[in-house]
Amino acid sequence: MRDGAAGAGGSRPAGLLCLLGLCTWAAALRGNDNSEALPESIPSAPGTLPHFMEEPDDAYIIKSNPIVLRCKAMPAMQIFFKCNGEWVHQNEHISEESMDETTGLKVREVFINVTRQQVEDFHGPEDYWCQCVAWSHLGTSKSRKASVRIAYLRKNFEQDPQGKEVPIEGMIVLHCRPPEGVPAAEVEWLKNEEPIDSNLDENIDTRADHNLIIRQARLSDSGNYTCMAANIVAKRRSMSATVVVYVNGGWSSWTEWSNCNVRCGRGWQKRSRTCTNPAPLNGGAFCEGMSVQKITCTSLCPVDGSWEVWSEWSVCSPECEHLRIRECTAPSPRNGGKFCEGLSQESENCTEGLCIQDKKPLHEIKPQNIENASDIALYSGLGAAVIAVAVLVVGVTLYRRSQSEYGVDVIDSSALTGGFQTFNFKTVRQGNSLLLNSSMQPDLTVSRTYSGPICLQDPMDKELMTESSLFNPLSDIKVKVQSSFMVSLGVTDRAEYHGKAHSGTFPHGNNRSFSTIHARNKTTYIQNLSSFSTRSELRTTGIFGHLGGRLVMPNTGVSLLIPHGAIPEESSWEMYLTIGQGESSLQPESTEVLLGPEVTCGPPDVTVTTPFALTIPHCAEVNSEHWTIHLKKRMQQGKWEEVMSVEEETTSCYCLLDPYACHILLNSFGTYALVGEPVSDCAVKQLKVAVFGCLSCNSLDYNLRVYCVDNTPCAFQEVVSDERHQGGQLLEEPKLLHFKGNTFSLQISVLDIPPFLWRIKPFTACQEIPFTRVWCSNQQPLHCAFSLERYTPTTTQLSCKICVRQVKGHEQILQIQTSILENERETITFFAHDDSNFPAQTGPKAFKIPYSIRQRICATFDTPNAKGKDWQMLAQKNSINRNLSYFATQSSPSAVILDLWEARHQHDGDLDSLACALEEIGRTHSKISNITETQIEDSDFNYSRQNGL
Repeated sequence: MRDGAAGAGGSRPAGLLCLLGLCTWAAALRGNDNSEALPESIPSAPGTLPHFMEEPDDAYIIKSNPIVLRCKAMPAMQIFFKCNGEWVHQNEHISEESMDETTGLKVREVFINVTRQQVEDFHGPEDYWCQCVAWSHLGTSKSRKASVRIAYLRKNFEQDPQGKEVPIEGMIVLHCRPPEGVPAAEVEWLKNEEPIDSNLDENIDTRADHNLIIRQARLSDSGNYTCMAANIVAKRRSMSATVVVYVNGGWSSWTEWSNCNVRCGRGWQKRSRTCTNPAPLNGGAFCEGMSVQKITCTSLCPVDGSWEVWSEWSVCSPECEHLRIRECTAPSPRNGGKFCEGLSQESENCTEGLCIQDKKPLHEIKPQNIENASDIALYSGLGAAVIAVAVLVVGVTLYRRSQSEYGVDVIDSSALTGGFQTFNFKTVRQGNSLLLNSSMQPDLTVSRTYSGPICLQDPMDKELMTESSLFNPLSDIKVKVQSSFMVSLGVTDRAEYHGKAHSGTFPHGNNRSFSTIHARNKTTYIQNLSSFSTRSELRTTGIFGHLGGRLVMPNTGVSLLIPHGAIPEESSWEMYLTIGQGESSLQPESTEVLLGPEVTCGPPDVTVTTPFALTIPHCAEVNSEHWTIHLKKRMQQGKWEEVMSVEEETTSCYCLLDPYACHILLNSFGTYALVGEPVSDCAVKQLKVAVFGCLSCNSLDYNLRVYCVDNTPCAFQEVVSDERHQGGQLLEEPKLLHFKGNTFSLQISVLDIPPFLWRIKPFTACQEIPFTRVWCSNQQPLHCAFSLERYTPTTTQLSCKICVRQVKGHEQILQIQTSILENERETITFFAHDDSNFPAQTGPKAFKIPYSIRQRICATFDTPNAKGKDWQMLAQKNSINRNLSYFATQSSPSAVILDLWEARHQHDGDLDSLACALEEIGRTHSKISNITETQIEDSDFNYSRQNGL
């Protein structure tokens, strides 16, 4: 039975309701008075409350199609819908009645339509909703609220996936935010237009907020990815994202070294590797570095043996034969050379056939023949001896006369001024060591030859200095020398030297003085001379206690930092710091190079409770791909042992390599040095190039000395000290030269000399230094000397260029513009930091960070933090990212990190950078420089203000 709209105003339902005692709300319903509520129940009527067999469901309106809401209840006398708090007119209801066969109760089902216009016209705080109310004899029941929304799906994605290039085994995350829609869109991923099922591949996850995650990228994961969004209204496709999984190339293992390319002498051998482990794929990077490495090699040349001269014949044997022998020792065969060909001994009849006659033995020959032969031999021997004695006496007499004819010799060696000449120093007689005049006839049995360029690393060739008589003058000799060879030795050009007061200036060390040395004192003199070639070590000392301090070697870049508390209370020690000068006791192995000075700190028996910091300068251009740098220590036996590699992970000590210095945290004192081993030809040593000049004794001559030293302050300080003794003046600000380990030599030349004012001696304008002498100089100064001559004394200005270049390498031009008169010269500062006034600092003034602030930092960062804001973050913010396990073994890692900071910033004391690092971590709220008096102790605060904090 269907209830429709019956009679005017719907009298049937109203009458029925009046019969049920519901006339009051029926009248209200008839008048559409929606403000009056339905009665909740009729307590006097027998029966049960209605229960809903079907309640209205949430629904979506698609496009302009209306939706149907339905409600079914039992027992129900009447059911009406209420939408958004207002009753739906009964004319909009469609109802059906039935009888439940089991209970016999009346079942009523009601439908209403909701249109798009109704939903759009509603403006309320929540979605459009409807619920149904059912009546029975006992009372009313209300259903759940069903929301009605207009379904839609926007066209544009809020975020399209973006293409990526990722390395193999890297993580891929493609983000997708679907368009706005009701209901919310479901997302599906397509790869190359094929759906992706994450259930079939554990490496892919599509559940995380619509994103596609590939945990470990494989080559097969390359492709075009599309995000599909769909709801009940429509489907949308995102822009395609191209994913490329690439493989960076990797080097294969090195092949074995090839054989030396020459059978004899100096050559090279090489090894190679290929970029196939793996090969680059999909645009991956090609391997960095060299595919071929070459090293020099030396093959020992085979030496064929050669016979010595035959020995004298032996005495005649009973068999009437005598022998002579020779040995294959002139030279002996070496390195696979051939043995001598021929016989090593010969025999022949010693009586010219008289011994054997008709094959009869000697004892059968007549005795008188033998006696006659013996007498002849005796007389012949006596005669020869007399003649030999007479010749010897005459020879000695003539020799003494010839020697007495030579007196004082004046040498003009202007022919020896070539930059690449061969010099022969021949000793004519003992004591006249500098006689070079070719017109005289020297004794050729005693000679010494020096060959090579004029550039010298030591004051003189060591072999020449110790074995020849070059530096053994007699008291009556006066020598005048004009040669660039003597200039290169550091001797003033055209100076006169007298045997009784012989003095000279050398490129190294202090002023040396010579005195007359007789033959019997020659050994002692040579020992004294060898001591001149090495400078006494640089040394500084200071007394340190529990408060710690800093010990600085002025103008060398070497310093020692003793932390607060490293020395026990009520104890104090006199600490020292020394730098070895001259020849280093460390002999680098194979291709190793000494990169800095040999530094000793002590005393060795002092025990510290926390690591101290030692700073050693170096001259390497830091690059782990080109250098392998080691720290070495000299043991008690004098042998050097490697402590660690700079890149090594160890807990025994710590090395922090800065561009110009290495800061080392150590627990024991001793002698240390930095040694580098070049990994490739691109390894670079930084050289400091400086030009000094001074007038010679001849007022028309001017000497230029060009130094190429390792770029460490201590090496340059030695040059400055030597030049001060020689009266040299720095003519141009020193410059850096990047010297590569590519085996090419160094060339130094003088250019653009004013042609009518100055001239340079022939063949000396360009000089060349072999690669090994520069590369393996081991902190020893290396210099070349040039001698210029002005035409007139009125010329007081010098303008020229000094070109220092490595063949197939870096080049530096030094512009010389100076006055040769001392009172008109400009002074050029030798060192940027003049710390000679305070080599030793003790207590709080030695540290940049006030002690109370340091304590607060340590207390904060030594405590582990769940967010990672601990000492490891402090190290990272101070560019300490390697070998953190070393700090973990310390009782206070933060204190050791701050000690390292103090060592690195001893000159600048950049507390602002440290404060910024702390602020970034989030531990401080203001810079250290803004801490108020109430926050720190008075002593620390006063010190902070004095230092500009």
